[in-house]
Amino acid sequence: MNKACILSVSGAQLTSGEKTLFATQNPWGVILMGRSCVSKTQIRQLVSDIWDATGRETLIFIDQEGGRVARLKAPEWPLFPRGEDYALLYKTDPERGREAAWLGHRLIAAELASMSIHADCAPVVDLPVPGAHDVIGDRAFGTEPEQVADLARAALKGLADGGVAGVVKHIPGHGRSMSDSHLELPRVTASEQELAKDFDAFARLADAPMAMTAHIAYDAIDPGVAATLSQKLIQGIIRERIGFDGLLMSDDLGMRALGGSLTTRADGAIAAGCDMLLHCSGFLKDDEAILAEMTEVAEASPLLAGKALQRADRAEAMAANEQPFDGQAGWARFHELFPEFKAMA
Repeated sequence: MNKACILSVSGAQLTSGEKTLFATQNPWGVILMGRSCVSKTQIRQLVSDIWDATGRETLIFIDQEGGRVARLKAPEWPLFPRGEDYALLYKTDPERGREAAWLGHRLIAAELASMSIHADCAPVVDLPVPGAHDVIGDRAFGTEPEQVADLARAALKGLADGGVAGVVKHIPGHGRSMSDSHLELPRVTASEQELAKDFDAFARLADAPMAMTAHIAYDAIDPGVAATLSQKLIQGIIRERIGFDGLLMSDDLGMRALGGSLTTRADGAIAAGCDMLLHCSGFLKDDEAILAEMTEVAEASPLLAGKALQRADRAEAMAANEQPFDGQAGWARFHELFPEFKAMA
C-alpha cells in the first residue's frame, strides 16, 4: 500500500536515508526540485533508483510550467514560454493561442517522458488582479476565466498527449494574493461574489486529473484558515461549487503560510479533504534536515485508500497514454509561433 504523500529528494542522488524512507513508507509520488535536476542522464538514474527503493514505477512529478517556474534549466534543457506569452498570442488569435499552448506543453511532455517523469505541476489557472503580489503575475494565462480555462485545457491536453498528467493550480484561486504564501498566509478580502470569477476558471476544468490547493485564507468563506486546511473551502467550494472530482493535493506543506508542526499540517489537510500531501522542503539545504521533515510527513500520511485511491489510479492511467508525435516538426512549428525562442536555442 502507498502512503498518501508526494515527497522530494535532497539532491542529485538518493541518500541512503532516503532509500530507506522510500522503501519503508512507499510514498505514492516523488517530486523533483531544482536541486535534483543536473542532467538528463543523472535524472534517468535518479528515477531508476527511486523505483528500486519503492519497488514500483512510482509517479515522478516536477514543476515545469515554463518561464520563471522551471526546474529544468537551460542549457541542458530548452526554454519554454510563460503563461503570459500564450495569453498574448490568444488575444490576437485564439486559435493560434490554443495551438501554441497545446504544442508548448506537448514538447514539455516529450522532455519529461524521456526521463520517466509523468506528472507536471502545471498549468496555472489563477486569475491575477491589479495590485496583487507577483507570485502569480506572468505565470497566468490571462485575467478572464474563459481565456484562462481555454488555454489551460489546451495545455493539459498537450501534457496528456505526451503521457504526462497535469496538475491545475492553485485551486480555488491564488491570483488575488497580496503576499507570497511561501513566506506567510495571504488573506483575500474579496466578497464571495467577486471570488465567483476565480472559481469559474477552475469549474471549466473540473475534469482535470489533479489539482493543487492554494495556501490562501478567504475572509468571505473561512476567515483565517488556509484553503488547504479548510473543510468549508475543500468540500463546499472545490468539490461542490467548482465540481472538481480529481485528485486534490496540498501545496507544499513546508511553506510558511501554514502554522504548527508538519504533523499538524498533514493531519489538518487530510481532515479538510485533501487526498494527497505534498512536501518539497524548499527552504532547506541540509540533507539530514530534509530527511527529517520528509519522515515526519510520511509518518503522518494515511494509507492511500477509498476515493483518494480511485482518483490516484485515474491520474496514473492518464500518465501512461502517450500519443504519436513528430518532435522535429513540433519544434519547427514552435519556433514559428515563438521565433524569439529559436534565437535562445
